[in-house]
Amino acid sequence: MAMQLSKGERFNISKEAPGLKKMAIALGWQVTGAGESYEIDVSAFMLGADGKIPNDKYFIFYNNLQSGDSSVLQLIRDKNNRSQENKTIYGVILKRVNPEIEEITFVVTIDEAEKINANFSNIKNAFIKIYNLDTENELVRYELKENFSRETAVEFGRLYRKNGEWRFQAVGAGYQAGLQSFVDKYCS
Repeated sequence: MAMQLSKGERFNISKEAPGLKKMAIALGWQVTGAGESYEIDVSAFMLGADGKIPNDKYFIFYNNLQSGDSSVLQLIRDKNNRSQENKTIYGVILKRVNPEIEEITFVVTIDEAEKINANFSNIKNAFIKIYNLDTENELVRYELKENFSRETAVEFGRLYRKNGEWRFQAVGAGYQAGLQSFVDKYCS
């Protein structure tokens, strides 16, 4: 049974799943009728010790589906299939992650939110989960319970290295920002 995390809690992947080589990080949500027209983007930023991506190839999103070191691959599901739970999945091969990378942050944004007057109040049952790609066993899950009534972007969680071990933190931080704000923050 997968461990359920609350906002801010952490999970030591290296200790709880020793020998894990390949994982999937799935993000999902449901959109209410009022939000059906939203274009929702999921992005992963692979950050070095300075909190920045080493180069553009470590920003994984709809225009760059694979990291520069081939360790992270984004798979985008069929946007027309509303019944599927996982909207976006990242495959991660831990041994391929560039040693310079210390953190991978997963952010969800509403495209052109200000222009269409959109926010996360019409997005419900959001989650991020990690599972073993070889066994398909779910390891950890974080269900975002917050009511993001004004936020247009949410950082769901982050995968990070500490003392040579891989860990996950449930973040659930909302922002009144768009994708460009995160690009500006994380790009050199």
